[in-house]
Order: sequence, then C-alpha cells, then structure tokens
Amino acid sequence: MSNDKKIYTTPLVRKFARELGADISKIKGTERQGRISEKDIKNYIYNELKHENENKSIEKKEFKSENKFKHSDFGEVEIEDIPRVKKIAASFLSKSWSQIPHVTHHDEIDITEMEEFRIKLKDNFTGQNIKITPLVFIIKALVNALKKFPSFNSSIDDIQSGKITLKKYFHIGIAVDTRHGLMVPKIRNANEKNIKDLSSEILEVSDKCKNLKIDKKEFYGGSITVSSLGGIGGSFFTPIINYPEVAILGISKSSKKQIYLKNDFQVRTILPISLSYDHRIIDGAEAARFCNELKENLGKNFAYKLAI
Repeated sequence: MSNDKKIYTTPLVRKFARELGADISKIKGTERQGRISEKDIKNYIYNELKHENENKSIEKKEFKSENKFKHSDFGEVEIEDIPRVKKIAASFLSKSWSQIPHVTHHDEIDITEMEEFRIKLKDNFTGQNIKITPLVFIIKALVNALKKFPSFNSSIDDIQSGKITLKKYFHIGIAVDTRHGLMVPKIRNANEKNIKDLSSEILEVSDKCKNLKIDKKEFYGGSITVSSLGGIGGSFFTPIINYPEVAILGISKSSKKQIYLKNDFQVRTILPISLSYDHRIIDGAEAARFCNELKENLGKNFAYKLAI
C-alpha cells in the first residue's frame, strides 16, 4: 500500500495500465516529479515484449546450437518429406500433450465370456457365422459407460470460464492406421446402432481413410476415442488425448492367463486397457470407476445385451 502512494499519475492512466495488464508500480515516470504518462506505459510494454522475444530467440538459438554435427557426418542418410497427415496431426498432438495434464490408468478386463459369445455369433436367417471384431463390443461398452459418467463425454474450451460442455451425443472416435498416418474418424450416434451396423460402419470409414476419401469434418466432434493395438501387439501404453476430448481408451492385445477364480486356477482371456484422461475435470477415483464400468459392460452378464 505504501508503494502505491508514491505513484504519481491520473486515474485515466491507471485505467489504461489495467486494461493493458501492466503493473504500474514497476513503471518509471518521465514526466515532472516522476509522474507516469500513457507514453511511459506504452514504452514499458514495448520493452517487456522486446525482452521476451529476445529471450525466446536466444532459447531457439541455444536449441539449434546443440546440433553441432549433421546426421550425415556419421554415415549415410536419406531425407524424406514427413507425410502430410502426420504433419497436420503433429500440431494437435503437441497442443494436447502440452496443455492437458494427462494421467493414464492401466487395468485388465476379463473378456472370456464375451469372446466365446462373439465367436459363436450366427446370422438368424442363414445360420452362418458373423464376423464381429472386439472393437464393436468395446464401442458399445464405452457408450454405456459414458451415459453413467457424463464428464468423460465433455470438453473444456476455456478452463478460466469455469464451464464445461457436456455432450448429449455419442460419437466414438476410432484410430485408423493407414500408410498416410494415423487418422481418427468418428462413428456417429453409436448408441443408436446394433453390432452389425457398427461393424459395417467401422469397415466403411476405415476404407475411406485408407483411400483418402473421407470428409475432414468426420475427424471432429467426438465424445471419446479408442486407440486399438490389439491386432499388432503390446501390453500397455500411454495414448495422447484427442483434443478437445477429455479421455482416450487404449486397447492392447488380449492374451490367455491363468487366474485364480472360485477356488481354482482357470485359463481366462484378459484384455489390457490404458485410459488416459484430463486431470482438470476427471480425478483418479472417477477414472477407476469408469474402468470398473467397462469391466462390467464387457463381462459375461452384459455380452448378450451389448449385441442387441
């Protein structure tokens, strides 16, 4: 308070400083008796911005100077263009990783009964086996979980506003591996579709991505994303949230494990999952409950209901 009394200026200049976000106590006045003018505030902000830009320039130079040698100094190299899809995705991934406080919850789900049910699925008219991927059941299970945990189906556009957008739709993103790079189209209104419709749509949008025939609008407006490595391998990983969503579910390769169940060791099919979530809106307890809900939805009691 004592420092404030020593500042000589007019209320209009004080208001001008506040509007520009300048700390008037740090500004030296050049008018008579050290009075601060609007020109002093403008010069102060100009010098601050100049100093900030110089620091950034120095940081960039220091970063570049670390590469004292070229890669070719150590052997033969080949220079290629980064695929366009990966270049576009890079900025979104960087923004997501730098701005969202990621936490990843790892868990395992017993899908033994679900897999037995899925493999035995037959067409009611022809009696032929129906090939449905596990991803279809996972999408159905996710929709049920999103209904119980609406914060996972939300977006934070501005944390300072104190508000979040809760989505009433269920558009599930699926990560599609293509030769052009990873693409994440949305399966729209997944809550309204049965497993056959979902299976057909997954194949359709995947084919459009691989042939670059999908509308770019289909990469936006999602609820949550599924990134599946089940067909490739691995146990757990840390998927990056697909901004502006607040969560992403990573699926790894299922395997047979001996589990002690009902006083005996049994061979069960276990699916590893990795749920990354935005810690600004979702806490660890809620994430654990969400994963428990997925366990219930993919367990033996829900396999048939999910197929409807």
